[in-house]
Amino acid sequence: MAWSERRRAMLEEMGLRVWQPALAVPAATVTAPRAADLQAPVAAAAAGAVVAPPRLAAESAPRVPAANAPQPVLQPVLQSVQPAQPSRPSQPALPAADVAALDWGALRAAVAGCRACALCEGRRQTVFGVGHPQAHWMIVGEAPGEQEDATGEPFVGPAGQLLDSMLAALGLARLAEGDPARRVFIANTLKCRPPGNRNPQPEEMQRCEPFLVRQIQLVRPRIVLAMGRFAVQALLRSSEPVGRLRGRVHRYEGVPLVVTYHPAYLLRNLPDKARAWEDLCLAADVVEREAAR
Repeated sequence: MAWSERRRAMLEEMGLRVWQPALAVPAATVTAPRAADLQAPVAAAAAGAVVAPPRLAAESAPRVPAANAPQPVLQPVLQSVQPAQPSRPSQPALPAADVAALDWGALRAAVAGCRACALCEGRRQTVFGVGHPQAHWMIVGEAPGEQEDATGEPFVGPAGQLLDSMLAALGLARLAEGDPARRVFIANTLKCRPPGNRNPQPEEMQRCEPFLVRQIQLVRPRIVLAMGRFAVQALLRSSEPVGRLRGRVHRYEGVPLVVTYHPAYLLRNLPDKARAWEDLCLAADVVEREAAR
């Protein structure tokens, strides 16, 4: 709708402005709206005029940055989350040649401070071994379980109670004092508990092996009793099942070795207790023959 100059002038006298395309206005000439400007749309609508809503000065003014205005500097966004660090040993494994020169005290300290594999991250304590340091009998188990990890002693709980009963039937005990012929020394292939009591991994057994080898060298037993599959693998380097290896005398570094079932296995397979007893009797016969020479 076209507006005549006369009608436009009348509206302006009434304080109304007729809408028209906005023209570019220099920033210096733009002023804040008057109170009458804010009331104009209502009156214009009553008169039937099409009036644009008032525009604030800040909206209508062109945004021209000042010549000397500092420009914003975009800073890179820093990541606050640190990348996950993989579990890794904090020190390399002690060379086997160095372990072979340790006495009992130094060996125990080396085991307690070992961080050669990831098992050190989750252990409560290491499980060094227990018994007479010159016992005629040496028993080698597999890996510590939850109760062993809590107490620091191998073969505790129901499996340990069964083992103690079997040894007592032969007049043996895990005490650190007394007649070495009536004492045993008990150790494990691993000195730290695997998470969730899982099976030992080859790398873990390899890193822990020098400790077990040195324990056998220090004890110098008359007989070694290997209990369970992983003890057999560590000492005999054999993947044969325990059932095929038991019943005869093997050798480890010149020491007679007898294979038998792990006590935890016997608790689940009661008929094999009789076979385990046969293995202990075989070991006892070997010790008597060695003593008679």
